[in-house]
Amino acid sequence: MTSELQNKSRDAAIRLTMMPRDTNAHGTVFGGVILSYIDVAGGVEAVRHTKHNRFVTVAMKEVIFHEPVFIGDLVSFYAETIRVGNTSITIHVEVEAERFGTPGVLVKVTEAEVTFVAIGENREKVKIGGAAEPKN
Repeated sequence: MTSELQNKSRDAAIRLTMMPRDTNAHGTVFGGVILSYIDVAGGVEAVRHTKHNRFVTVAMKEVIFHEPVFIGDLVSFYAETIRVGNTSITIHVEVEAERFGTPGVLVKVTEAEVTFVAIGENREKVKIGGAAEPKN
């Protein structure tokens, strides 16, 4: 699932280069590393999309690892809000890798759906304050 870099205007929640410390015994990036960054990217989107700044992850589902990620890959995590409830928000995160040594070629490597719940100072569920102003 390789494609030329087409939509440079898409705003990544996070973007980073995978390092040797991120690998598993097979020499590819450990899936748990990708999952942790998916969680971070989803949290960034939850805060950007609402007026609330404190969320906890309650579910990560439909995680699909399409392709491996390798040392040196520039990995972008794109997050989009798909559902907002009274206390929860669900985010779709798509992960793309720009392979080391092949600039401009992107590979969709992973995607997941993550649900967060808004919490207050005492870690109790609270209502989400409302949507932020649309991005321009």
